[in-house]
Amino acid sequence: MDDEALHSAADSLSEDVTELLSDLIGYPSTDGNEGPVMEYMHGRMSEVADEVEFVEVTEAIKNDPDYSYPVRLDYGDRPNLRVVKKGTGGGKTLLFNTHLDVVPPSSGHVDPFKARVEDGIIYGRGACDAKGQDTTIWLLFKLLDVLGIKLAGDIIAHLVIEEEIGGNGTVAMVRRGESADACIVMEPTEFVILPQVRGAVWFEATTFGRAGHSGSGGTVSALLKAIEVIQLFTEYHDRILAESRGKYPLFDQFENPMPLTIGQLEAGDWPAQTPQQAVFKGVLGLLPDRTKEQVMEEMRACVTESGDEWLAENFDIDFTYRHDANVIEPDHPLVTALQEAVRAVGKPGEVSAMTASCDAWMYNNQLQIPTVVFGPGSLSVAHSDREQIVIQEILDAAKILTTFAQGFCT
Repeated sequence: MDDEALHSAADSLSEDVTELLSDLIGYPSTDGNEGPVMEYMHGRMSEVADEVEFVEVTEAIKNDPDYSYPVRLDYGDRPNLRVVKKGTGGGKTLLFNTHLDVVPPSSGHVDPFKARVEDGIIYGRGACDAKGQDTTIWLLFKLLDVLGIKLAGDIIAHLVIEEEIGGNGTVAMVRRGESADACIVMEPTEFVILPQVRGAVWFEATTFGRAGHSGSGGTVSALLKAIEVIQLFTEYHDRILAESRGKYPLFDQFENPMPLTIGQLEAGDWPAQTPQQAVFKGVLGLLPDRTKEQVMEEMRACVTESGDEWLAENFDIDFTYRHDANVIEPDHPLVTALQEAVRAVGKPGEVSAMTASCDAWMYNNQLQIPTVVFGPGSLSVAHSDREQIVIQEILDAAKILTTFAQGFCT
């Protein structure tokens, strides 16, 4: 393939990319509301793909051991999409995954579902996370048509629901089974290739006390007990982070690649009353030297075995979002081949680790498909009222993936 022809073809589709992504942003596809955007994307992918299939997510998904934080809505009208560009035969299969759900608007976010285009940048909810990634996949398929490129292997894309709350859409796709030689999970990485991704557990912890008047004796503050548990979790986090050092150099470059975050704390009914109950919610990252099951068990144990007799009997914890970490080595052929394609488009081809979690582990760990995370846009503006993506970055990402697919799907 002539590099000049690739660049010319991609750049000529800039207006089509802008239109498609603007349309996608216009759908308020928060979790539970993805049906209409899936219908729209079915039509758009049908323009460029050989097979486009709705994959229903049923109520049975709620019984899956990897089902995460539940949406209080029924399934049935919010399918995933499975899209295929057929090869001529005999080549390697390349699989993509990304999502069409978005997080709710940020506080003060003006017109989050109305795309705004300024100076070659598209603003709006989902611009980079991850509707810009969906648009990149569409453009990849389109470029193969425009340039008349016939790959030997198939390209498959899973466009899923409910990624933002733990990956339930991908759980449904993985349970169907899929065979591929490599997988690229598309998230905004600024063109950095991420072959190692941390996991995470989200939790809701409850401490119970003995309520009473502020002037009475014999009370036990559930709030103060919650603060004790937070300190125990902090000490646990520090210990397992220290134990991981030296095992995974890509993670070692970060001061805290697996943070503990306490995002919510609620307690008490009255300022002058000792709280009977306190509830706090948060997330703890985990690295590949521990499974999510180990971390959940150890978090419970660090409280119940702390020596605090009250907490041993008056503490409960529930886990919702539960992801393992996933790892392939930086010199894996998938990584090096993608790195070459990135550099061919003039990008540095940096390789690093992802200090957030995503759906990559399900393909890498459960389907045994070597998986990396990669895409245009920046995570630094995702989930914010500044969410945006540079249109040229989508064009460049599609050029990279076209180059990579030509070399890989042979």
